[in-house]
Amino acid sequence: MIYELHEFQAASVAPLRQLYHAAVAMNHHTFGEFGDNAMSRMTAALADLVLRTTHRYDKPEFRLTETTVNGQPVRVSERVVLEKPFCRLLRFERETAVQQPLVLVVAPLSGHHATLLRDTVRALLPDHDVHITDWVDARLVPLAEGPFHFDDYVAYLLDFIHCLGPDVHVISVCQPTVPTMAAISFMAAEGERLPRSMTLMGGPIDPRQNPTAVNAFTTGKTVSWFENNVIARVPSKYPGASRLVYPGFLQLAGFASMNAKRHFDSHRDYFHDLVRGDGESAAAHRKFYDEYNAVMDLPAEYYLDTIRMVFIEHQLPLGQMAVLGRPVNPALIRDTALLTIEGELDDISGRGQTQAAHTLCTNIPAANRQHLTVDGVGHYGIFSGQRFRERVYPQLREFIARFA
Repeated sequence: MIYELHEFQAASVAPLRQLYHAAVAMNHHTFGEFGDNAMSRMTAALADLVLRTTHRYDKPEFRLTETTVNGQPVRVSERVVLEKPFCRLLRFERETAVQQPLVLVVAPLSGHHATLLRDTVRALLPDHDVHITDWVDARLVPLAEGPFHFDDYVAYLLDFIHCLGPDVHVISVCQPTVPTMAAISFMAAEGERLPRSMTLMGGPIDPRQNPTAVNAFTTGKTVSWFENNVIARVPSKYPGASRLVYPGFLQLAGFASMNAKRHFDSHRDYFHDLVRGDGESAAAHRKFYDEYNAVMDLPAEYYLDTIRMVFIEHQLPLGQMAVLGRPVNPALIRDTALLTIEGELDDISGRGQTQAAHTLCTNIPAANRQHLTVDGVGHYGIFSGQRFRERVYPQLREFIARFA
């Protein structure tokens, strides 16, 4: 029912949106982009704010069409290397003959699109052959394609790693750090050649360490509680009609509620920027929220498996996890270098949660392990923004180069 109510709400505000579109158009046509008097600027700013807060945001584009390799500009295009019902393995193909380390970026399947890692990919492109897991919105996957569990996520990662070969360097951001470690542990148990390196960034390897509000939310709750309160069926208007999902709009509401004052202040400042005619600040606000508000639905099976296995039962750090019929034993990993990265101020994966991977991967030589805590940086700052580019990426690049 909650999905139907969400769709009804979106339909009910459509006439209001038309009215505000007209108000914006009238003020812009009559007075220029920001108007030439206080009343017109306030009217246009209010209309613009209402339109943005009621807008349904589509999946953004990566918009990465050029990079620089060895000081020379190089064109970049996207190519699908391997396509599955719930994910595409996407390559950022560069028009260059230069051979550089092969990288697989494992994007989160946690509500936002893989484009949230645009900054990560942009930084990697000059020095690496970059691939990324581009997850599909579950409401677009027909029910006939079947369910998608935690084991399926691991199986997808195995297929992608096998496709790219053992020379690949795997970079996993946030939620997929756990299935990434499970996949590489599975390969080790099978006696396969392993990826050259594994970088885990801001993920819940052991959520018991310095629990955050995200971790506290699961405390005292059962999987049945989540199943009964946040799982919904996709409405009939979408290709994935009747599929059970964790709706993206609920995930977005949860993230926003964690920092409600910050988001309120940001929208208030945006209104004042429009009134003052500060186009640069207003554009920065739009750029951030165009990405932040673009969310996708998650397969219910995967979401509930993750809640149970990672956040309620803590299976990985307790040595109780099994995937694809085999126990997950990170101690079997020997030949893959390990880098863990955390933000000092991370309010999603607290300090120590990712570093716990070193405690589990006991047979990786000390010389092949490294940990980085970035002072003054929150969750998004470890993979996006100026601090990522200046303080994180140089060390990540050096680490990959060591084991390429």
